[in-house]
Amino acid sequence: MIETLLGAALIFGMRVADVSLGTIRVILSFQGRSVISAAIGFVEVTIYVLAIGRVVGQLDSIINIVAYSGGFAAGTLLGIALENRIALGTRFVRVITHRPNEALVETLRQEGFGVTRVLGEGMQGKVHILLSVVRRKDLGRFINTVQDMAPKAFFTVEDARAFQGGFVGRRKTK
Repeated sequence: MIETLLGAALIFGMRVADVSLGTIRVILSFQGRSVISAAIGFVEVTIYVLAIGRVVGQLDSIINIVAYSGGFAAGTLLGIALENRIALGTRFVRVITHRPNEALVETLRQEGFGVTRVLGEGMQGKVHILLSVVRRKDLGRFINTVQDMAPKAFFTVEDARAFQGGFVGRRKTK
């Protein structure tokens, strides 16, 4: 029985590892990081083949099948958590306010963010549009500053897959 449980634990662990790697690989692929994605894919598939080999060899063992499926689910959760923790990439943030918000612009710049201000026109008249490219690791701090200083601001966040020039600030900690 101990051997069966150890085998199931091994299958579970392999699935957690390969699915977590797969989650990170897909996200890196979307960011255009093809070489690292390919390397991760190689390791991911090697682990997968070893795990599936153990399960296919013992299809009569419900414990192995549950370990395989449970490892997939746990690997998905772990992969997403790891990717959120690593927070790779950059985001394009657009903030729209009805007031100029010089204090907000100045604070964001003091916190190390590049900000471009554009005057626009919305449904109810003039609006002030703040544009910024932000490292994903710093996005929470950027959004918190906006929400603290301009709680009625409308903002959108998009993936900034490629950019050139400009200013993407250095990471500052409080």
